[in-house]
Amino acid sequence: MFIYKNKKIKIFTDGANLDSIINLAKDDLIDGITTNPTLMRKSGVTNYMNFAKAAVNASQGKSISLEVFSDDFDIMIHQAKVLSRLGNSVYVKIPVTNSLGHSTSEVIKKLLKEGIRVNITAILSKSQIESCINLFEKRDYGYISIFAGRIADTGKDPTHFIKYANEKLQAKGLMNLEILWASTREIFNLYQAINCDCSIITIPPEIMKKVKLFDYSLEKLSLETVKMFKSDSEQAKYFIE
Repeated sequence: MFIYKNKKIKIFTDGANLDSIINLAKDDLIDGITTNPTLMRKSGVTNYMNFAKAAVNASQGKSISLEVFSDDFDIMIHQAKVLSRLGNSVYVKIPVTNSLGHSTSEVIKKLLKEGIRVNITAILSKSQIESCINLFEKRDYGYISIFAGRIADTGKDPTHFIKYANEKLQAKGLMNLEILWASTREIFNLYQAINCDCSIITIPPEIMKKVKLFDYSLEKLSLETVKMFKSDSEQAKYFIE
């Protein structure tokens, strides 16, 4: 949990390496872990289920989101059930559409009826936000993962989308559904997310390291930057004639 200006936000981080997940689970600042097939492939995971089982154990009860990856809705439901049985801390990541562009709303409805916790992912538009929130009843648990970084890539302000989601969520009185800022690009996104009352932000490990720079002296940071340039030029043995 991170506190800024008397506001709190949960911090999740990406994990596709068991050693890193073990360490992250020990960090009091980290509330949950997310992963996906792309991250797993990059880290050399070859057996999805073996890794998923080990990751749930390594996360030590902290929220962990594991993703389905079929285009077939029946298979998607089966995959979600298998993953959800790995532990009570599991949230099953369901993309808002399959790769053919077909809405997964019926899949999500069926999973919620069975008490499965879902993390609806790859959400970017306001229409997607509204349609996803409308799938939930007060008893249901889940995350609405808004890909804020990708929204920003298109020149739009992602904070408007987070605020829109919060308004819809509050109007329905959904206490167990949380809005998640995903595709974080820089540490400033953490402060943007907390200022617009986002419940959760997922921060990649390499960006997470910059949390320690909060309220850091800009003059000191400037000097450290100049020293870095000088050190690198010396180590590279550069010269100008």
